[in-house]
Amino acid sequence: MARLGPEPFFHPDCETVACSFGRFVEIGRGSRLAHVEMGDYSYCDRYADIANATVGKFANIASFTRIGPTDHPMQQASLHHFLYRSDDYWDDADRDEAFFARRRARRAVIGHDTWIGHGAVVRPEVTVGHGAVIASSAVVTRDVAPYEIVTGIPARPMRMRFPPEVVARLLDLAWWDWDHETLRDRLPDFRHMPIEAFLDRYS
Repeated sequence: MARLGPEPFFHPDCETVACSFGRFVEIGRGSRLAHVEMGDYSYCDRYADIANATVGKFANIASFTRIGPTDHPMQQASLHHFLYRSDDYWDDADRDEAFFARRRARRAVIGHDTWIGHGAVVRPEVTVGHGAVIASSAVVTRDVAPYEIVTGIPARPMRMRFPPEVVARLLDLAWWDWDHETLRDRLPDFRHMPIEAFLDRYS
């Protein structure tokens, strides 16, 4: 694969609709994204399905994940597409554009430096905080705190990645806003320094 750069790198068979991408973004084979804003350095692996979502920088989205899965009209007499994709069924019927607008407004928000595990689902209107980890196959129905690890169906807190004082220092540091050259310069420290030593050096 070529080195990543300012333009997003799309593997084969991707579909995108009304999306915007930051620098160094990679979209895995067969992924489908609609109405997504994806920040610098974020990627999704194969066959991710992301809709109506704002994804921060450095997000790590594993294969077969779903973020912001769309809903059906549960309060109506039918759940079926014919209610809102009516023009697919009749020449004289319009699409229910108001229904689609409501869907797009119910955005999921994925923070910076997050990890969404294989096969996980993040529901609409859920915020996953910076540095949080969503375990494989979890179904996230409520907000996840920064640097929290959640697991299960529905997802529940398992533990925090770091003690509260370390979390606060990481959030204050906001290293995800460093420029590309600074990240490269500090790469050895990212790789080898314990978290508190790293914070002592840079915060």
